[in-house]
This record gives sequence, structure tokens and C-alpha cells, in this order.
Amino acid sequence: MNVAIWLIRREFWENRAIWMIPAAIGALMVLIALFGRVDLMSVSSVPVQAVGGGFLLAVGATFFAVMSIYSTWYLLDCLYADRKDRSILFWKSMPISDTTTVLSKLATALIAIPAVYFAAADVTTLIMAFIVSVRWSSSIDGALWHAELWLQLQVLWLYMIVTTALWYLPIAAYLLVVSAWARRAVMLWSLLPPLTLVLAERWFFDSHVILGAIGGRLLGYPAQAFRDDPGSSSWVTTVVGNDTITTPTSIWGFFNAGGFFSSAETWIGAAVGAALIVCAVQLRTRRTEI
Repeated sequence: MNVAIWLIRREFWENRAIWMIPAAIGALMVLIALFGRVDLMSVSSVPVQAVGGGFLLAVGATFFAVMSIYSTWYLLDCLYADRKDRSILFWKSMPISDTTTVLSKLATALIAIPAVYFAAADVTTLIMAFIVSVRWSSSIDGALWHAELWLQLQVLWLYMIVTTALWYLPIAAYLLVVSAWARRAVMLWSLLPPLTLVLAERWFFDSHVILGAIGGRLLGYPAQAFRDDPGSSSWVTTVVGNDTITTPTSIWGFFNAGGFFSSAETWIGAAVGAALIVCAVQLRTRRTEI
């Protein structure tokens, strides 16, 4: 356990962008809260719950989008960079197995990086909520300071860290395989194999099974991890002038933990991910410097 923690700390030392990017995003959002302009008449006509929920979701969605892009790049670069700068020779001289090294990089991408981004999102929302409350206290009032909203946000973060790590495990493991194998142009090599398979299937069999499987894994997470039962009163719609704003009233009814963890797609993907991790470890063992 101590070795794994030390290896994850090493990733933070060598990849400062892990914490610098969310810090920069948070600073930019705080500046927007300090000097930005808000249509107070529109905001004051929106229900308090909608204002607070919309604010928290907007900040969280921004951090999640950037985190997804950075995590993808990190997975493609982490094993490749070790070979490119020949630091792999130093790490192989240490009493640390290739399995431990690969798993530490996987844990960094799927758990540590999301935790950093979500912590940054929490701090940013707190600072922004304070600034907005001070600047527009008469109009916003206490819309941003509801304990239940903040509790829901923390539960949502933890739920997403666990479920996204499991759902996207095969994709993360595949990117590690590419990172351990490619000698150059890791981004290109990550796209060529699936693109070749999709085109070959289309050409020879006139079907889209592979494309459907890849698309389902990339875009199917919300449908598996969350639910929105028709008529469940989970949404509130507010008309502001000529615009209609729809925001969630509570996130508790959206969780689909039972359906997610009992889904065959979840565990088939996890099995594929485990097999690809084994491939990444073997490549790490056999391929040294570029």
C-alpha cells in the first residue's frame, strides 16, 4: 500500500498539470464571479432551488469536461513518456514490479485525477458562491447556500468517481496498452486500430457492431449510471421571459446504482479492461526505451 501511494505521489510530482489545470480553471471562474455581469432581473425570477442547482451543475460540468480530456491524454502519455526519456531504466532498477507501476498509473487516471478535479470544483463553487452572495445579496439572497444541495453534490462526486472508473476501465486500459506499445504518435495509434476495425466490418460485413460497441462504451455511461423516470417530478421548469429553464429539483432520484452494478455491460467491460491491463503490463515488461 505504501509503495502504491508513493508511486501515485510520484505521478503528481512529474505531472504538475494534474493540479495546475484545475487550479487555473478555478482561478478563472473566481475572476468571472468577481468581475462578471449577471442579469439580476432574470435570476431573481427563477426559483431558489433552480438557481443553486444550476450553478453547482454548471461548475461541476466544466471541471468534468476538462478532466475527461486531460485524463485521456495522461493515459496515452504516461508509459510512453517513461520510455521516451528513458526513465523506465531507472524505475526498472528499483524493487517495484511493472504490475504495480501500471496499476498506479491507472489509479492516478481513474481515481486520483477525478478526486483532484472534484475537490477543485468544490473549492471553486464555495468561493464563487461567497462572492456572488456578497455582490448580489439583495437579488440572489441565499439561493447558493443550501446544505442539502451541497450534500447532494458531494454524493454525486463520489458516485461518479466509482462508476466512471468501472465503466471506462476498458478504454483506460486500452490507452495504457497504446502508451506502452507505440514508439511515436500515440494519439494516432490510439485511433487507428478501432477505426480500422470499424471500416473493415463495414466493408466486409456491412454491419456496425464494433462501432455500436465503441459508441455505447464512450457515450452510454449516463444511461447506465443514472435514470430519469417519466413523471417522477425530478425536474422543475421555469419560464423567464421568452426562455424556458429546466433544472433538477434533487439528484437522489437520478441515481441508478442497482441497475449499474447489476448490468452485464458493466462487468463485461471490466473483464475486457482487466485483460487489457495484463497486456499493458506485459508490454511494459518487454519494451524499454524508444
